[in-house]
Amino acid sequence: MAAEPRPTAPALTERQEARRRRILHAGAQLAGRGGFEAVQMREVADAAGVALGTLYRYFPSKVHLLVALMQEQLQHLHTALRRRPPAADDPAQRVAETLMRAFRALQRDPHLADAMVRALTFADRGVSPEVDAVSRLTTAIVLDAMGLEEPTQGQLAVVRVIEHTWHSALITWLSGRESIAQVRRDIDTVCRLIDLPEP
Repeated sequence: MAAEPRPTAPALTERQEARRRRILHAGAQLAGRGGFEAVQMREVADAAGVALGTLYRYFPSKVHLLVALMQEQLQHLHTALRRRPPAADDPAQRVAETLMRAFRALQRDPHLADAMVRALTFADRGVSPEVDAVSRLTTAIVLDAMGLEEPTQGQLAVVRVIEHTWHSALITWLSGRESIAQVRRDIDTVCRLIDLPEP
């Protein structure tokens, strides 16, 4: 039998949305100072000016909070890319430039980037809806760069491989095992899959 669809969460009121943004800002500030370990829920609650129980209603764990921060960062990037899309004629070059712009944005705050990427890596099934939202947004960013509105299954498979490579490159760079130049080479290499004919 198919799984029951999750009920749609009610829309937040203006006051609730403002509170959620304060929480996200507090989490980002703590992560920016000390990475994943620095994000302690009680400190987030104190910095955001909310009760600890209130914080847990919005974000059941710091992994939920940090994945939500990653989603917010990607939304900002998506908006910026739509205002100023990559200019190359070749789709592979446009995707590579898009992903490197995302990488450079994360590079500006490496502690926050490390916290968000670790949260995505640690996320279990309980965080699946949030992780899925990040994945859908990443896919939308790549498809926009490719100039595709109705991709084939083969094209979606290529996008998944590109996303996995980008995520892996982030992890190896954050751990100090890969240089920025190597990240660029890896991204350029995987984006060449876009130019290959579908089987």
